[in-house]
Amino acid sequence: MNGTDHFLGKELGRPGFAADAEPVLRIHPGTGERIGFETDDAVYRELHDHGDLAALSAPINPVTGPVWIEGARPGDTLAVTIHEIRLKDCGWSQSLPGIGALRHRMGDTVASRRIPIDEDGVHLTDRHVVAPRPMIGCIGTAPASGVNSTVMPTTALGGNMDVTEARPGSIVYLPVEVDGALLSIGDIHAIMSEGESSFVAIEAEGVAIVSVDLVPGLSLRAPRIETSDEWVFVGLGDPVQESITRGYEDAFDFLVTTHGWEAMDAFAVMSALVDSALGGPTGSSEPDPLHPFAAIGAVTLHRLPKSVL
Repeated sequence: MNGTDHFLGKELGRPGFAADAEPVLRIHPGTGERIGFETDDAVYRELHDHGDLAALSAPINPVTGPVWIEGARPGDTLAVTIHEIRLKDCGWSQSLPGIGALRHRMGDTVASRRIPIDEDGVHLTDRHVVAPRPMIGCIGTAPASGVNSTVMPTTALGGNMDVTEARPGSIVYLPVEVDGALLSIGDIHAIMSEGESSFVAIEAEGVAIVSVDLVPGLSLRAPRIETSDEWVFVGLGDPVQESITRGYEDAFDFLVTTHGWEAMDAFAVMSALVDSALGGPTGSSEPDPLHPFAAIGAVTLHRLPKSVL
């Protein structure tokens, strides 16, 4: 594929992040090599065709990979720069029974709409054509043991964060728990409102083009994202107040420990200028197995303007 040094096709997609998954590619970090991760929309096509969750054969939220990062060790951090996201010809808007904030308004059957994507934009309705804002919904590294879900919950190693800032021009920082890190990417969205009220945004097939750097010895307890003008700290916790506290603590430590600020300076600036919001809808704790799409805990976002640094 043009513009990439390595291309990983959607046939390499699989559910879950796991340390025993065989790497499909090995790269050295910091070389600037660009990797294209293709993702698929097979599960949404099946839902559109059959309208029945029980009839699905495709996995939900498969992630393409994993990629072994040479030299990555537990306690390090990956810095994944998102250069470009190339969308294909359509996306999907779907209401799933019992799922999402609007479940009491949308009824108890699958509702599905194919959303054309062309040079004019994303065709939400006959009257609403908007510019795409592509993003990566699911990005993460492998846990030291077990399997981390690609649906929910979001974990300290990433996963289905559904954060709009995971877009071209951003750098996603992910903790490393296993040798090689084992980076995987999936769940591209053509456009998504913050918080993803429906749990299913405008899901789309596409290719995310990224490069990977390694930050040795930078031990993070949750992902963070660097945009052109902000640092975004991801808070994870149950209940939501714990998530908010942890996100604010990480922003505070970034100022005081990393940048050498006095505590009261950090306190005052954060009180005035650091905004917080709910992140994606996937929660931070294992869901009830009887209700596997009901989120427990919260993903929160805490935005520190770079201008204060």
